[in-house]
Amino acid sequence: MTHTPADPQSAPSPEQLREQVEQTRHELGQTVQALADKTDVKARAHQKAGELKEQAVVKADVLKAQAAKATSQVQDMLPDSVKDKAAQAAGQVRATAARAGRVWEEKAPAPLRQKAARSAQLARDNRTVLLVAAAAGVTVLWLAGRRKKG
Repeated sequence: MTHTPADPQSAPSPEQLREQVEQTRHELGQTVQALADKTDVKARAHQKAGELKEQAVVKADVLKAQAAKATSQVQDMLPDSVKDKAAQAAGQVRATAARAGRVWEEKAPAPLRQKAARSAQLARDNRTVLLVAAAAGVTVLWLAGRRKKG
């Protein structure tokens, strides 16, 4: 017993049925892929880590720019006498560091020198961050000195 529709024109043609089946298969495939993507924890973790890394890079760039601006503003406010003292202190530090470096080269064991060289290279590679931190330290010391005088 087959059921025949009352209106033969409302019944889908075999071609329409095939198209509906193909559309349903396509939608089911997309659903299965979406579910598979959600269950791939490793891929999602990598994606999230990449997003967080990008956010950190952007934030670091913003902070570097802000620190550079603040450093410039503070340096503009520093009296010439403070700038001169800082330049003298920097010269003394460089001279002392050079002397210490010569002693280090003469007396330190080779493996320790190699490890120190790697650390120094890392510091040179991240010079901007170190300079910003040093400038911030000088600024804090200068501001603390001004508070005590006032």
